Amino acid sequence: MIINLLAGGPEELLPDLTRYQETDAIWVGVDRGVFHLIKRNITPAMAFGDFDSVSEEELTVIEHQVSGIRKYKPEKDETDLELALNWALDQNPTCIRLFGATGGRLDHLFANVQLLISPIRANNPVDVYLIDQKNIIFLKEAGHYTIEKIPSKKYISFVPLTLEVTDLTLEGFKFPLKNRHITLGSTLCISNELINDYGTFSFSKGILIVIRSND
Repeated sequence: MIINLLAGGPEELLPDLTRYQETDAIWVGVDRGVFHLIKRNITPAMAFGDFDSVSEEELTVIEHQVSGIRKYKPEKDETDLELALNWALDQNPTCIRLFGATGGRLDHLFANVQLLISPIRANNPVDVYLIDQKNIIFLKEAGHYTIEKIPSKKYISFVPLTLEVTDLTLEGFKFPLKNRHITLGSTLCISNELINDYGTFSFSKGILIVIRSND
C-alpha cells in the first residue's frame, strides 16, 4: 500500500498527480490540499487539518465528499502535515509520498523537509519522499544504497542533515568520492550526476538529505 499526502502548497509546483495513481495508492488531503484533490477528481480517503486556508463554501464541499475528516484547532503543537504523516506511518505502508509541501513560506518548507526524519525517529523502515515538479527529496541513514538514473531528474545532491557524515563514497557518478568526511554546511556534494544507469552511495555515520532535481 502506498499513501500519497497532498498538502496545501502552491498548485503550480505540483507534479502531474495522475502519474502516482497506482491501484494500491491511498490519497490523503491536508488542509487546502483536500480541495486540490477534489478539483482533480480524486476523492481522498482521509482529510487532516484546521482548514483555515479554505473558504466556508470549499469546506462544505470537503465535508460532503470526504468521509474520514480529522479537524483540529489552529492552536496545536503539530502542523497539519505532521498529523497526517503520523497517521500514515501507523498504517504500515510500503511508501509515503508528500506533495504540495514546497513553495510559499520558507518556515513551512524547512519544517516539511525535517518531517522526513519521522520514520527514522520511529524506527520505521518505510521510505518517505517529498515531491514537486522539479525535486524528489528523501533521507537516508548510514548504509549502502543503489540509486537509479532518472532522465527527468538529472542532478543528485547529498546534503548532511547531521553535524557530520563520515566515509561518504559515491560510485558511478560524474564526481566520485571515496571515504570522504563532510560536515553540516558543506556544499561538496551539490549537483552531481550519474554516468551509468545505476550508481551507489554509502556512508558509515550520519543522515543525508538526498535531492534529485532538474532545472
